[in-house]
Amino acid sequence: MKDLVLKDSHIAMGGKMVEFAGYNMPVTFAGLMEEHHTVRNDVGVFDVSHMGEFFVTGPKATELVQKITSNNVNSLFNGKIMYATLPNGTGGIVDDLLVYRITEENYLLVVNGANVEKDWDWVNKQNTMGAVLSNQSDDYCLFAVQGPKASDALQGLTEINMHDMVYYTFQIGTFAGVSDVVVSATGYTGSGGFEIYVKNADAKTVFEAIFKSGEAQGIKPIGLGARDTLRLEKGFCLYGNDIDDTTSPLEAGLGWVTKFVDGNDFIDRDYLAKQKEAGLKRRLVGFEMVEKGIPRQGYDILDMEGNKIGNVTSGTQSPSLSKGIGMGYINLPFNKKETEIQIQIRKKTIKAVVVGIPFLK
Repeated sequence: MKDLVLKDSHIAMGGKMVEFAGYNMPVTFAGLMEEHHTVRNDVGVFDVSHMGEFFVTGPKATELVQKITSNNVNSLFNGKIMYATLPNGTGGIVDDLLVYRITEENYLLVVNGANVEKDWDWVNKQNTMGAVLSNQSDDYCLFAVQGPKASDALQGLTEINMHDMVYYTFQIGTFAGVSDVVVSATGYTGSGGFEIYVKNADAKTVFEAIFKSGEAQGIKPIGLGARDTLRLEKGFCLYGNDIDDTTSPLEAGLGWVTKFVDGNDFIDRDYLAKQKEAGLKRRLVGFEMVEKGIPRQGYDILDMEGNKIGNVTSGTQSPSLSKGIGMGYINLPFNKKETEIQIQIRKKTIKAVVVGIPFLK
């Protein structure tokens, strides 16, 4: 198990450490509920340095990124980010990721921490055109500063105009006195904010500066527990739960990042186009508990006659909605909104209803 560069800082701030994605990471500080509401209402900081960073450079960079990702790389411009999947060649998903276009010959791929080795092997295997690859996952720390007050908390640290940054764009500049910091208007909470990529040697300087700068906004450290409840309220997929090598991006509702446009000849394009034309047999849906109960990954989903029609992939008690919510794959036609279903929670069947995603509008 690896330690985060700032492990000692997290422990000093009261972080309860657990194993996640091969790292020793803080799951909570002040408590999940308090941390969740801090991000929804004010601003909080996650250390997500377990995430992987691959750089793809050279004249063949665009060609490789276009081949391995489902979204349309040709729609990117310098400073633009896109969300995409890595199709696995058999209709499933190697991983989901963010693609940063620095220049036409320089991309940053940000992948899930648990999949760094797997993804690195996959990208190298597909690199038949000779793009230059560099795995710098162990060289960077990543801080997610999330919440509606994030721009106010950070603006004093940089000349980058944090207030006017457009969602899914980034800039590289000086931040907290450190040069060449990647400042990205992205996040995994649905509450707005930024992600800050900094080299390990400067991580403590930047981390401490963020907390000092955000004192007036009530900035606080946030753990993995709240990260999960926040993302689930917004219906964001978690790799290993809601998507994996056995799930199609179309089944997962990720058709919006699976672009069948001219020139976008990505892995599995033909397979997924045929699947789309033939029609899906199951879909990832959201549901809310009608009766008291908390759904968990792996629980069976039943129709009202007690027949199994799917399974829960993610579930929790929503701090914002004060009810049980979840996502899961359901056989058609039970995926339609307002369809009544049941969740098998231990020996009881608890009533729920299919709803639109996100749960928190």
